[in-house]
Amino acid sequence: MANSAAIGIFDSGIGGLSVARAVRELLPNESLMYVADSGHAPYGEKTDDYIYQRMDHITRHLTAAGVKAVVVACNTATTAAIARLRAQYPLPIIGVEPGVKPAVLASKSGVVGVLATPRTLLTPAFATLTQRYAGQAKVILQPCPQLVPLIEALAFNSDNIRALLKSYIQPLLAQGADTLVLGCTHYNFVADSIADIAGPDVSIIRTEMAVARELQRRLAEADLINTDLITPDLMNKGTSKATDIFYTSGNTDIFSTQLQCLWGSADTFSLLQHPIAD
Repeated sequence: MANSAAIGIFDSGIGGLSVARAVRELLPNESLMYVADSGHAPYGEKTDDYIYQRMDHITRHLTAAGVKAVVVACNTATTAAIARLRAQYPLPIIGVEPGVKPAVLASKSGVVGVLATPRTLLTPAFATLTQRYAGQAKVILQPCPQLVPLIEALAFNSDNIRALLKSYIQPLLAQGADTLVLGCTHYNFVADSIADIAGPDVSIIRTEMAVARELQRRLAEADLINTDLITPDLMNKGTSKATDIFYTSGNTDIFSTQLQCLWGSADTFSLLQHPIAD
């Protein structure tokens, strides 16, 4: 039955888990199928064509597994090639883009800083996004080329990552930014450190819950919401019919460690082998 089919979510690594967590929170009835394309990461160093090939390859496997929607939980992939992916597949495909619009609306100084991978900031799609929503605001772009590998290594609270964050954030604050956009899903895992460095007067714009709400809207629009209700008793026991299945094109031992840190104990999910690395 289409309504009980899983939702496919993929990213170049663990960043998309922040989006998956928001989806799990908002849509507890829905089963999730997550792909970490770690064997081909980072996407930020790849061409648009290469990124699209990976997106197409993963989406083909997800659709073959019967998913009812796909979430591209990666800013770089979304800005690089989601239009091509949507043209290829008929099911709902939801992307992630930096929250420039809400940042501009939230800013009082009229200066917004965007923290993102260099590749995301160079895409025509991001340039179009900024032109559409910046208005009279000044949008300052801050490439963060070294953050993702440290986050993939789960070094969230290391001195190295804090020093990097300071080097990226302080120039934005010096130029008057009072709002910072997290333009990479990986950065959600260090959002607390970013907020601490930026200070209490600076707003931090995250988009994972907005993506989950858009997914919910698209599923409802297509009459694909899973209506197999979870009873209060089941919720209290922390059990439901929903399942969480994970794949990786990289090292499964490393990904298992990441999942146990960011998702839950090993008995709360399934980590399976799958030919997505081809």
